[in-house]
Amino acid sequence: MIKTIFYIAFGGALGSILRYLTSVLVSKFWSNHFPLATFITNILGCFLIGFLIGILEKNEMANGNLKWFLITGFCGGFTTFSTFGYENTVLFQANNSILAFAYIALSVVLGIFSVWFGLFISK
Repeated sequence: MIKTIFYIAFGGALGSILRYLTSVLVSKFWSNHFPLATFITNILGCFLIGFLIGILEKNEMANGNLKWFLITGFCGGFTTFSTFGYENTVLFQANNSILAFAYIALSVVLGIFSVWFGLFISK
């Protein structure tokens, strides 16, 4: 169990660092009300989880330490749905309901599509 926790923690740390770097990079080129860095991170994270699960299943490695490291750790540390919830609350409180609903719809639809696409191309 300690070994599994280590894999999750190390993967989570790397995912969180990549999430931060994504925010830094996007903020250099985009400064608007739409939370693009979180949007990109969530869509990319959804694609990655689909792709990685597909690869692990294809190679019969879905129950090993690599799954804990990549899926639970890395993807869990990288994706940002708690931030997503907060940012939508802020948009609603600022009377930007149309932008909030667009953000929610695009994130959910493209997120689900990205998981499917990741699974599809990994097989």
